[in-house]
Amino acid sequence: MSENRTEIADLGEFGLIKRVTKTFELNNKSSVLGIGDDAAVIRSEQKTQVVSTDLLVEGVHFDLAYVPLQHLGFKAVAVNVSDVAAMNAIPKQITVSIALSNRFSVEAVEALYAGIKSACAEYKVDLIGGDTSASNAGLVVSITIIGEVGEQDLVRRKGCSKGDIVCATGDFGAAYLGLQVLAREKEVYKTNPDMQPKLEEYQYLIERQLKPKARMDIVHELKERAIVPTSMIDVSDGLGSEVLHLEEENGHGLVVYEDKIPYEKETYETAVEFGVDPITCAMNGGEDYELLFTINQKDHDALKNVADISFIGYVGEANAKSKLVTRGGNVVEIEAQGWNHLKK
Repeated sequence: MSENRTEIADLGEFGLIKRVTKTFELNNKSSVLGIGDDAAVIRSEQKTQVVSTDLLVEGVHFDLAYVPLQHLGFKAVAVNVSDVAAMNAIPKQITVSIALSNRFSVEAVEALYAGIKSACAEYKVDLIGGDTSASNAGLVVSITIIGEVGEQDLVRRKGCSKGDIVCATGDFGAAYLGLQVLAREKEVYKTNPDMQPKLEEYQYLIERQLKPKARMDIVHELKERAIVPTSMIDVSDGLGSEVLHLEEENGHGLVVYEDKIPYEKETYETAVEFGVDPITCAMNGGEDYELLFTINQKDHDALKNVADISFIGYVGEANAKSKLVTRGGNVVEIEAQGWNHLKK
C-alpha cells in the first residue's frame, strides 16, 4: 500500500466531498448557490434550460487498466457538454455523483475531480452539487448537466427538410481505433508484464478515446454567423446510428457520401493495420463526440470555409431509407451497427 494513500473512511462522505471540491468556484451568474446546502440554486435568466445526464460504469464504459482517473473525470464532463452542444445550447452547471468501493483512496478521488475541474474550466461550467455512495461493483460516475439557450436558437433532432445540407464536424473513427489499440496493449501486458506498451504512434487515436473534446467551438462558430441548424445530434454511438436517428425523427432519409466523410491519416493507417475498413470505423465506431447537423441551403456559403465542418450529404425524400453512396458509386442502405450499451 502506498505511503500516500488516505482511506476514504478516514474522512467520511462529507469530509471527502469537502476535500475534493474545495477549489471549485462558481463563475456563471445563473449559479446562485452551489455545494454546501441541501440543494443548489439556479436563477434562469429568461432562457430555455436544457438538461442531460450521462452514466459511466466501470467495466461497461471504461477500463481503469488503461484509463487514467483524471482523464475519466474530464471525459465524464465532456460527454455531457456534447449533449448540450447538440441542442445549440451553452452549458452552465453540472452535478457529479459517484459510487466507489474501498479499493479507491482519497487521492484517487482527487485525481478524478482534478479532471472534472479541468473540464469545468475548459467549458466554463460550475460544479454545484452531487452525491457519493459506496459500490460493490466498481466505480460509477453520473453527471447531470444544465445548459441554457434562447428559445429561437434551440435545435432538436427534428426539424430538417428535403434538400437541407448534412454537415459533420471534425473526423470519425479515431476514438474506436484508440480503444482497439489500448485493448490490444492491455492483452500484451497481461501475457508479459515486462513488455512496455507501444503507444507512441497512436497518440491522436488514444487521446480521442481517453480525452474527447465536446464541440462547443462549433456552437460558437454557428452563433457568430447567425446560423441555426435545422436539426442536430452528437455522434456518440457511431455516425451511421446518428444518421438513422435523424431519419427516424424527421421521416426523411439522409444521403451521405463516403468520400466526404472525414477521417485522419492515422485512423486510416491503423484501420488497415487492424484489418478493418476505415469507413466502417467512421460509420460504426462511436465515441467521436462530434456534431452531425443539417442546414438550409442558403447557409452553405457562410460555412463553406470553416475548417472543421464538412458537407457530407443531403436530406432526401420523405419516407425513404438513409443511404451511403460509396466511392465507386454504389448506393448502400445505412444500418445501425454502432455500439449498444445494453448488449450482452
